[in-house]
Amino acid sequence: MEKYTLDDAISLPESAFDIGQHLGFSKAAAANWAWLEIAGAALSHYLVDRHQRLQALLDWFYLDLGFCMREDYFSVEAADLGTCLISRQGNSTSLATVLMLLAKQLDLQLEPLLLPGNTLLCSRIDDQVRYLDPLTGRDLSRHELHVLVRGELGNGAQFKPGYLKPASVKRLISRMLHELKAGCIVSHQFEAAMECCNLLLQWHGDDVHLNRERAFIAQQLGCIQVAAADLRHFIDKSPHDPVIELVKLQLRELSEHRETYH
Repeated sequence: MEKYTLDDAISLPESAFDIGQHLGFSKAAAANWAWLEIAGAALSHYLVDRHQRLQALLDWFYLDLGFCMREDYFSVEAADLGTCLISRQGNSTSLATVLMLLAKQLDLQLEPLLLPGNTLLCSRIDDQVRYLDPLTGRDLSRHELHVLVRGELGNGAQFKPGYLKPASVKRLISRMLHELKAGCIVSHQFEAAMECCNLLLQWHGDDVHLNRERAFIAQQLGCIQVAAADLRHFIDKSPHDPVIELVKLQLRELSEHRETYH
């Protein structure tokens, strides 16, 4: 796989299309054509009243265009933005991104909110705040947002004010990469999963949990020295982590294996 460098000069949807092509999940040109076709049709739903304009966008997106949740929700296909646009199926992050971009075409602002395990959208028009589920377009109450957090983190999880802070493009693409990585692992596409880790580490080099994940992936590929190096890095940088003894055990087990080169 050719080297690909992430920088802070990123944009949506173009950067997500480029990443999808780099990882081999979709073609940037085909994704861009699908985007231009849909974006060009969005202006026909421009109504003067912004509340009515937003509702017209939601009706068009879900009822007319047929965007919906992908059945294999945790797959690469659900997480890849290009595939989402072409198939009109995705996960909460890819669907939220498409809807957010279409809203911009209509001079509406939908802010992405990154809750644990779920990406939502927030609309602020006049004094009305709406939280939208991008899988269905349904409005969610603050209580339902907390239910989603508890469903992901456990019944004792608190709802943090930071969950309602709009995500930057960089954070949104980082979540996409994490979800692509997870989809790759589920489907045993370990080389692509490794590259997702490498890309994330370009932006989040101090996140040692990425090193631990990359060690697991490297081990699946037979790259034992790479895996051991990542585990040693985790141990050196996080000596008090709750899983440190498990990581040390993993490292000892790796030392018993021979390196396999690819």
